[in-house]
Amino acid sequence: MSFGGHQTRKRFGQHWLTDTAVLERIVAAAELQPGERVLEVGPGRGALTQRLLATGLAELHAIELDRDLVAGLRQHFAGDTRFQLLQGDVLRLDLPVADKVVANIPYNITGPLLERLVGRLDRPLAVPYQRLVLLVQQEVGERIRAVAGSSAFSALSVRLQLLAHCRSVCTVPPRCFQPPPRVMSEVIVLDPLPPAERLEPELATRLEGLLKRCFAARRKMLRNSLAGLWSEPELAERAQRAGVSLQQRPQELSPERWVELTRQICPATHD
Repeated sequence: MSFGGHQTRKRFGQHWLTDTAVLERIVAAAELQPGERVLEVGPGRGALTQRLLATGLAELHAIELDRDLVAGLRQHFAGDTRFQLLQGDVLRLDLPVADKVVANIPYNITGPLLERLVGRLDRPLAVPYQRLVLLVQQEVGERIRAVAGSSAFSALSVRLQLLAHCRSVCTVPPRCFQPPPRVMSEVIVLDPLPPAERLEPELATRLEGLLKRCFAARRKMLRNSLAGLWSEPELAERAQRAGVSLQQRPQELSPERWVELTRQICPATHD
């Protein structure tokens, strides 16, 4: 495949995954079925693209920001009508319809791209993808799938785990890339929850507010973070009904406890 002496660009966060074993694990994790449509974000030089097309999928829609790479990709995959390539910013383009997503996420746009692909608690995607296989910075992957009580557990953990089932596929050391990044990476799988299993929008909005309030001071006990919302006795009673101790800190509550705490501490106006 020819890319005319293309040089990696730092501003695009370009690091080419070259490890064959990791590429194969990404494809295997997607569990692609005949007839499925896939969205690939950041195809780069097409190493993963080629493997995805070899699975027999129905359509592969790829989005690439770097114009020089686009020319090489179009040349290489010109003979495959299933391959459709869009040039532009994935945060701005209208995303094509797809069943699954495979993405090597540039670390500098991880947050907004996750929101674009998974949605927010209070604004989830109307039609979620069946599965997302994402190559992310390991620190982000750990935060996404962290369990309550661990040092990596954060508001992001709560949000993503209430939107999708999250699991790790494998860690990816710098040597698997060209050029090598300065950090470890990780392949993760997100299986978005169907609409029937999501939080109702009003509750999700209240939960968002509570997460921001409490995780802004994650070292403080909930007693301090929630002070002023209710009288101290009332606050203690409501927390107890949610199965929460006010001596706990934000990172010690599971996503399910956060939902119950929100119901008790921030009731809907009609409650």
